[in-house]
Amino acid sequence: MSVRLRKRLLLAAFVAAASVVVVIAQAASSARYDQIPNGAYAVVADIRAKPGKADELRKATLPLVARVRNEPNNLVYFLHEDREEPGHFIFYEIFASLADFDAHNATPHVKAWFATLPELANGGVKVMRMEVLGNRTARVR
Repeated sequence: MSVRLRKRLLLAAFVAAASVVVVIAQAASSARYDQIPNGAYAVVADIRAKPGKADELRKATLPLVARVRNEPNNLVYFLHEDREEPGHFIFYEIFASLADFDAHNATPHVKAWFATLPELANGGVKVMRMEVLGNRTARVR
């Protein structure tokens, strides 16, 4: 199996796992899938720390969680770190619209975080722009 295919399969598995995390979070907060609007804008972002910079990147990144979750029209925001490769971070984000995602990227805290990346990250952030599907599907009981 090629490295590229393996990475795609791992990313697909991650997205599936992230969906399970969303279910748990929604149950805990009484949120419902059907409250995610049609046309919601989802993002999976991948970033890796430079060698020896994992702790610094983690320290710079963790404060984003609370700040982004408080942004208007942020619906879901999770930060994950690979247990087998410390310093490899994945974000799973859902915003009400592309405009809301763009507004998120223009906030001072996100701009300041991006400014730290040349020193801390290997190659910047790789972003997959996703469409939320099936959020209006009835749950099986």
